[in-house]
Amino acid sequence: MAPIANTINYIEFPLTDPTATKQFYGSVFGWEFQEWGPKYLSFTGAGIDGGFNGEDKTPVQKPGVLVILFSDDLEAALAAVKDAGAPILREIYSFPGGQRFHFADPNGNELAIWAEATK
Repeated sequence: MAPIANTINYIEFPLTDPTATKQFYGSVFGWEFQEWGPKYLSFTGAGIDGGFNGEDKTPVQKPGVLVILFSDDLEAALAAVKDAGAPILREIYSFPGGQRFHFADPNGNELAIWAEATK
């Protein structure tokens, strides 16, 4: 499919540890990776394509962009993230329309996972 103007087409995160990144995102979310040399990984299976870039040695900085993933089972997602060894930065909390939690990936990037409010 051709890119659509004025839409998010790709997301790129800083990369510090390619092996841990592939293991974490592959085991928790089922993402697949293409290596483009030792310092760049592209990924598919996340609903949008993206990559992890270590080429320019850009440090991970907070707060950065917060990417939020969706889950049908927030408790299972939390367990999977914990089982993968990721630090939980903010436990599950409610917000209008649902609940979410925040965690850090192996590179130090902060992400969140949310689920709709149960009725």
